[in-house]
Amino acid sequence: MASLGDLIPTVNKLQDVMYDAGIDTLDLPILAVIGSQSSGKSSILETLVGKDFLPRGTGIVTRRPLVLQLNNISPESPLTENEVTSSRGDSSADHEEGEMSLQDHLNKAQGIVKDSTKEVREWGEFLHIPDRRFYDFSQIREEIQNETARIAGKNKGISRIPINLKIFSPRVLNLTLVDLPGITKVPIGEQPADIEKQIKNLILEYVAKPNCIILAVSPANVDLVNSESLKLAREVDPMGKRTIGVITKLDLMDSGTNAIEILSGKLYPLKLGFVGVVNRSQQDIQLNKSVDEALDNEEEFFSRHPVYRTIATRCGTRYLAKLLNHILLCHIRDKLPDIKAKLNTLIGQTEQELASYGGEATITPENRAGLVLQLMNKFATRFVSSIEGTSTEISTKELCGGARIYYIYNSIFGRTLQSINPNHNLSKGDIRTAIRNSTGPRPSLFVPELAFDLLVKPQIQLLLDPSQHCIELVYEELMKICHNCGSPELARYPRLQAKLIEVVSELLRDRLGPTRSYVESLIEIHKAYINTNHPNFLSATDAMAEIVKNKKSLSLAREQESDSTSDNEIVDQKAPKHNSFANGASKTEHGELHDSDSDYNSDQSIKNSKDSFLNYFFGKEQGNQANDDGLHLTQGLGEEQDSMPEDAMLNFKGLNISSKGDYFGKENVELTEREELECELIRRLISSYFDIVREMIQDQVPKAAMCLLVNFSKETIQNRLVTKLYKENLFNDLLQEDQSLAQDREKCIKLLETYKAASKIIGDIL
Repeated sequence: MASLGDLIPTVNKLQDVMYDAGIDTLDLPILAVIGSQSSGKSSILETLVGKDFLPRGTGIVTRRPLVLQLNNISPESPLTENEVTSSRGDSSADHEEGEMSLQDHLNKAQGIVKDSTKEVREWGEFLHIPDRRFYDFSQIREEIQNETARIAGKNKGISRIPINLKIFSPRVLNLTLVDLPGITKVPIGEQPADIEKQIKNLILEYVAKPNCIILAVSPANVDLVNSESLKLAREVDPMGKRTIGVITKLDLMDSGTNAIEILSGKLYPLKLGFVGVVNRSQQDIQLNKSVDEALDNEEEFFSRHPVYRTIATRCGTRYLAKLLNHILLCHIRDKLPDIKAKLNTLIGQTEQELASYGGEATITPENRAGLVLQLMNKFATRFVSSIEGTSTEISTKELCGGARIYYIYNSIFGRTLQSINPNHNLSKGDIRTAIRNSTGPRPSLFVPELAFDLLVKPQIQLLLDPSQHCIELVYEELMKICHNCGSPELARYPRLQAKLIEVVSELLRDRLGPTRSYVESLIEIHKAYINTNHPNFLSATDAMAEIVKNKKSLSLAREQESDSTSDNEIVDQKAPKHNSFANGASKTEHGELHDSDSDYNSDQSIKNSKDSFLNYFFGKEQGNQANDDGLHLTQGLGEEQDSMPEDAMLNFKGLNISSKGDYFGKENVELTEREELECELIRRLISSYFDIVREMIQDQVPKAAMCLLVNFSKETIQNRLVTKLYKENLFNDLLQEDQSLAQDREKCIKLLETYKAASKIIGDIL
């Protein structure tokens, strides 16, 4: 493990690596200097460096964060020939022949001073000018001013983009500080109206980080309760665990007052304590008093002061530098393992992100074919696994893939079929008309089977639209699965991904037509042959028995209700309004009632006639059906015509008989009791047969969809992709990378290299 003194240079290297990469994901240990304007921040920093290098003036001078790295170097390090040559451009001194040698001129221009028999060299470097050294510290001040104006403008605005400056000197201790803009309350001159908020937000970006040590500078000639720096530090460090208080301008306090209680920590306790310093006055700066002389005067002030001499060893800028160095070293030592762990996490995350972009591998003519085939196989595998439910990326928020197809079959399609009324749009008038049309000119002795066929086929046709809709929903779900089969690796090649989707979409479209045709043929098959011998089909005998039973029960209930009425009311209620089929009574054309030989008043006739539909419906063979319910319109017409009055004959001959006449087509015409029974029988038979067909369609359509569309697509997708896209002349076009994704991948590679370099730097000392 490296020595403790190597920790600060190590962190400086990490900062350089992060700066070069343009990233700030590591919370590196750092010292942040905050304070009000004219609180003495700049004087402290210059005293720590031992040089005048910071811009001075009125208002906001520091308008960008200045990351200052102080690097201690050995004073015995020789100045190499290359360094002398590379720094000649920094000097404009003329050669004074006979008085100074060329080397003397170079040394003077480069800031190399003679100290006894040793040469001491000091210089600064900016990270935005990595190939240049500044030996003249006045040029460092100018560069700070120029760089500030370049980013933040020449007005009084501020910028959060830092300036990184390295100082190399044998007179400094290893430190890394950030000089932040001075806190101000009232905008002055060209300052923005919200300057206070801007500066506060900028300061909080640094001091709010847990690894930041806060150097809160407060002038001694201002009441401590009004210190803006301590107030801001308390917001992010309420316990005072990482705040160092610095009290400046102790020599400017009113006579008879002192800051001993503050410096001893009794008035405002801080874990890291307070340090008192004495800054150079403006007059000292104007008189060019050296920093060394100012430091000597500072030490003399504390050692001779009647109050501060008891704590003189813990006051002054030299003590502050040692304290900051020690605190920063200990802070870095404590935080470095956490930084190492965070780096390992970042490396792992970045490697995963890079893998999602396709990794660092480059495409060569030799591996193009293999790459295309690999991506095809992955696409096909994801398509199949999404249908089968074996995908590793199954959503937990909504149904998708094969589960969605199952939902279509059982919930959407199944419920739709069950909601269809078997007698939809089938009125009693339609049934009556179908029965009459199916008998032709002959009177019907029983309900014709042809009428049943005519009526049930349109009802079966009602199953076609839901079946076709089911197929379309399955097709749409397969299309959705296809579009969701992309992967991060495939996203790297958008043209290949688009082609894969296009080929699979074409495959699904090709299969949609045959599947729809097959489903349509299923409906036609069921309409082609009405199998009334199906074992689940309702027996006409049972249907009629149930109808008659229900009718008798209803008649009995009505008779019981009528017992309480008067005899006249009973007679009126029992008087038939039309020809009766059940009670065996018929009305003549003169309105008289007479008994019919073919009545249905015998229960024994119904019970003993189960063997045939004809015998069941009429009880036994009937020879005389004349005038029964008016069904036989032409029976006896020749005989009755002679007896008709002449006026009636004329009216009859002038009738315009149409299928849409009053008798045939209108629903409001009351049905006879026979017609009521016929309609009810047909309705029940249609419902029974429709349920049989509906059950078969509900089973067959999903099977057809699976066989002809889903399974076929699963089995042929890979072969179709290879046939269409695995061609040498297409590889270059298919493997064109997405430009934005390529940039992200390059950025990710650079980021990974940065993290690995930072990890190596830390690994060298741990």
